[in-house]
Amino acid sequence: MCFETLLFDLDDTLYSSTSGIWEAIGDRMVDYMVTKLAIPESSAPAERERLFHTHGTTMRGLVAEYKIDEVDFLEYVHDISIDEYLSPNPAVRKMLETFPQRKVIFTNADTGHAIRVLKTLGVEDQFEQIIDIRSIKPWCKPQPEAFGKALKLAGIQNPAKCVMIDDSLRNLITAHELGLFTIQVGEKDVIPPVDAAILTIEELASVLIQSQKSYKGD
Repeated sequence: MCFETLLFDLDDTLYSSTSGIWEAIGDRMVDYMVTKLAIPESSAPAERERLFHTHGTTMRGLVAEYKIDEVDFLEYVHDISIDEYLSPNPAVRKMLETFPQRKVIFTNADTGHAIRVLKTLGVEDQFEQIIDIRSIKPWCKPQPEAFGKALKLAGIQNPAKCVMIDDSLRNLITAHELGLFTIQVGEKDVIPPVDAAILTIEELASVLIQSQKSYKGD
């Protein structure tokens, strides 16, 4: 069976987790909680972690428990200079160009942030669709409902013909349970039930080609 659609996570997947972007966004989340919700600075990081693990994302938790405006939150936390952390990556572009399959971004961030990251990497024209946190409202990865809505938005009728490429194990577990082929970025060894693992996104081509051969039973 040939893969027809490649679903890519964005942050810490299309670029290295050591870039510092996620840490910068995390700091902005904590600052939002302190300055806008008057949560004590000493307890805000722990509260952010609790919300993340309870609700899937910090934002979903803040919406559910603190009734925040999600647009205001997303604009605040993504107000960072992407080009301070990333630069064009010709190797990633070349890798993406080798795939004839449809390529779609599926992220818990918002579209504005995704576009800025893709443009900075120089790969924005490689993706035909962005499915973001607003698209899958009120759910988020790793919730099965979020994946179900994303598959519908992407027009994917057979999950077995789709690949999910993500750095998050919990997201990939859900994808696997729904029948997608799963590849984890940032890991040397495969962690079950994930199907394959790569240390960096640049390794995707060789791993995906080999995985597809095995998946087809060749």
